[in-house]
Amino acid sequence: MKISLLQVNSVVGDLAGNADRIAAGVEEAARYRPDLIVAPELSLPGCPSRDLLLDAGFIDRGLAVLEDLAANLVDTPPVLVGFAAPNLSGTGRPLFNAAALLRGGEIKETFHKTRLSLGVLNESRYFEPAGVNPGILRLGGRTVGVSIGEEVWCGGPMPEVIVNLSASPFAAGVRCLREETLSRIARDRRVAIARANLVGGNDDLIFDGRSSAFCADGGLIARGAAFAEDIVTVDIARPVPQAVAHDDQDPESEIWHALVLGTRDYARKCGFASALLGLSGGIDSSLVAAVATRALGPENVLGVLLPSPYTSAESIEDAQELAENLGIRTYCLPIAPVMEAFDGVLAGVFAGRPHDTTEENLQARIRATVLMALANKFNSLLLSTGNKSEIAVGYSTLYGDMAGGLSVIADVPKGMVYRIARWLNAKSPVIPGRVLEKPPSAELRPGQTDQETLPPYDLLDAVLHRHIDCFEGADEIVAAGYPEETVREVLWMVGQAEFKRRQAAPGLRVTDRAFGTDWQMPIAAKAWWR
Repeated sequence: MKISLLQVNSVVGDLAGNADRIAAGVEEAARYRPDLIVAPELSLPGCPSRDLLLDAGFIDRGLAVLEDLAANLVDTPPVLVGFAAPNLSGTGRPLFNAAALLRGGEIKETFHKTRLSLGVLNESRYFEPAGVNPGILRLGGRTVGVSIGEEVWCGGPMPEVIVNLSASPFAAGVRCLREETLSRIARDRRVAIARANLVGGNDDLIFDGRSSAFCADGGLIARGAAFAEDIVTVDIARPVPQAVAHDDQDPESEIWHALVLGTRDYARKCGFASALLGLSGGIDSSLVAAVATRALGPENVLGVLLPSPYTSAESIEDAQELAENLGIRTYCLPIAPVMEAFDGVLAGVFAGRPHDTTEENLQARIRATVLMALANKFNSLLLSTGNKSEIAVGYSTLYGDMAGGLSVIADVPKGMVYRIARWLNAKSPVIPGRVLEKPPSAELRPGQTDQETLPPYDLLDAVLHRHIDCFEGADEIVAAGYPEETVREVLWMVGQAEFKRRQAAPGLRVTDRAFGTDWQMPIAAKAWWR
């Protein structure tokens, strides 16, 4: 039995466009004469459609487009397509997460998801879980179990083959866990499994593709491309590798490719052909510039140098060298005259008060104003360059360096920023060596370094990982051997910075605990552990 898995990059809300993408994939897959073609979960409306799903007109239009798609696929093999189906029972939530079987120009059967995701897709806000076990499709004398999303992990009927329509968001390391689990299920239940997963970036979420198939002894026999559209056709009766795409799952490689895809799709799906960012000569802006260049092409990326009187000559040189290595255009717009103008305006009301973070923040906000002006004038997407470590503790300026339409590395800790940069340089040196060696600094005053305000980044990242990713509190982290004063101060900073994060640009999610979708904390709250 041959099955074709379509890795479709859907655009949320683009019902007709997504139908065309599915139809094109079906036409290509049909050349291999499969018995069944499987498109991913919710591939017709796009995922996550979020509150578009609460619009009855959107759902009705989706049903009409699905019928048109079926009518256009008269002479193709049967096709399973993920869509949102109305719940006509009058009880429960208004929709089912569903799959439609298109055959002979018609919608022949529908299957409803029974086990809803508890994660970032927030399915229980929109979908009612079906009250019956996953459906059985009879095809060519075989029984095929049709599962959607998490259903594949669960028990149920014992078909000969399980096909799974999936929209599983990427997080570093999750591919290995998925494949190990699917292999075990196939082996334990003595059933072949074929899984079609969505690919592409939609808002903060990135879908990595990597559709897969396993024979009944648990062996991997097919894997789709990572972070790219693909069509995988596999004979699930043959227990030998047939179409296993090479896949580097080192975290640096995975995160790099995820950031590139997420940036490219965010820009493209929001209607931007170009992007710009501030180049400081530091590691964060250097990595973001490299990601943007790979995602959009060097001709579509602008680096803007905004030196102040405190910016070192070395930082300007490093930013210019980076731009030359990447082949991107630059502007150098010194902000000293604007700083002097602000000082003059505020001199009277600030008289007698020492310079402090107020003036430092003004520098960041001046830069943001210039960058936003350029973004508006050139219709470009402004990329902000803050990393997860800094965003976690509020080491950033609201309406300053946090300004932008997309925060590319918002879910990448500082240590991983350096690791990805070194991994990238090992392949093709683009980030100047001095950027990797000099102490991190915002250069907001003479001789400033980050470590005047923050713990060393290796210590900071370790504490943040335990608190954010492992859900550990101050007492647990201290008990693990970390200095108590540092731990309590870091956790206090995390809590104090919530109001900043709530106003930040969307950040690409590359871990399983990103700020935003995964992180729901109050703003007006007391740090109870202090």
